[in-house]
Amino acid sequence: MDEKGGPEDEAEHAAYLEQGRWLFAQACDFLLGVVSMKQLPAMDLPEVAFAGRSNVGKSSLVNALTGRKTLARTSNTPGRTKELNYFRLGPHTESGEGPALYLVDLPGYGYARETKTRVEAWTDLVMSYLQGRANLQRVILLIDSRHGVKPNDREVMSLLDKAAVSYLAVLTKADKLKPSELKKVVEATAAELKKHPAAHPEVIATSSVTKEGIAELRAHITALVPDLDMGSALAER
Repeated sequence: MDEKGGPEDEAEHAAYLEQGRWLFAQACDFLLGVVSMKQLPAMDLPEVAFAGRSNVGKSSLVNALTGRKTLARTSNTPGRTKELNYFRLGPHTESGEGPALYLVDLPGYGYARETKTRVEAWTDLVMSYLQGRANLQRVILLIDSRHGVKPNDREVMSLLDKAAVSYLAVLTKADKLKPSELKKVVEATAAELKKHPAAHPEVIATSSVTKEGIAELRAHITALVPDLDMGSALAER
């Protein structure tokens, strides 16, 4: 692996992408919507959470990653998601074990119509979640490529830094920009990340429409699953 945690050569890169393709082709089931810490499931699987500004395209990206059209609800109304939505991704085997993880869709932030009380409630809920999940491997922080890092994105980055939770910046809606424009946004985002101690150095540009970056993001997330053995899991099915 290179210094950014990615594969070093073509053969390793192909295997890296294949692991991501395989895991995200497995069953992905909605478990529950969490509105209080008491409802959180047991910390029995590694966990990856998705965070981003309202209307950043979070639900569309989760659907693109899992290859489902309606797994995560999409809405034209920003700020609709008000709870932590849990999904279990991984094969269902006879033993009930196997490579699997929780995907957690966090409530969107930064919607202009949100009241101060709502913003405080979001912060309290998410901060409690971040500080209390020892199995949380990484937060996928989504940033709209058309706008780049906004002030409330920086606030969330600082929140994640404070909680000492590793996060990966992922640009959404990359299809809306010309390649030269996207390159500038990627570079600017990477420069911003250098200011934040909990940030992963890599930036992945994605599009739920063209599927740009989807394979790379799947592989990045899959690499966070300990002791992944596709062959053993398939043999049990």
